[in-house]
Amino acid sequence: MSIYDYRVKDMRGDMVDLHSYKGRVLLIVNTATGCGFTPQYEGLEKLYQKYRDQGLEILDFPCNEFGHQAPGTNDEIHTFCTTKYHVTFRQFGKIKVNGPEEEKLYTYLKAQQPGVLGSRIKWNFTKFLVDRDGNVTARYAPNVAPEKIEEDIQKLLAQKGNTMQINRQ
Repeated sequence: MSIYDYRVKDMRGDMVDLHSYKGRVLLIVNTATGCGFTPQYEGLEKLYQKYRDQGLEILDFPCNEFGHQAPGTNDEIHTFCTTKYHVTFRQFGKIKVNGPEEEKLYTYLKAQQPGVLGSRIKWNFTKFLVDRDGNVTARYAPNVAPEKIEEDIQKLLAQKGNTMQINRQ
């Protein structure tokens, strides 16, 4: 399996084939609108604006399983993010990232980059960085601000299909 074998629902419930992101650098984040890390949306949007034309995509997966900090519908979450943080990167449907109902994409991400808690996601705003070939190269804890990831993103954007592992956990 590769990341490109997965399909996920966008915020409208339409299926999105991740193969459509082949050749792009991905930053995949489980988010929440009522979390202490929610202001990271601002940093994520800055990264997206700065690097999207070079091949960066940010995939936002709202998750309500940590302290119920992502209440509301997908539309309400989208409205909050676009109004308060002017988010323009792709937002997907609300998911679970741990347990028997977890999104299969997250099962894959966690297997590729286990982290300090093994295969569990610790909290909202855990981030996974994926290179242009679909390799999950890094996992960042929730308290790692988006600007701290910028150098790693630059390195992957500079590569044209060569695999590189980044260890930042």
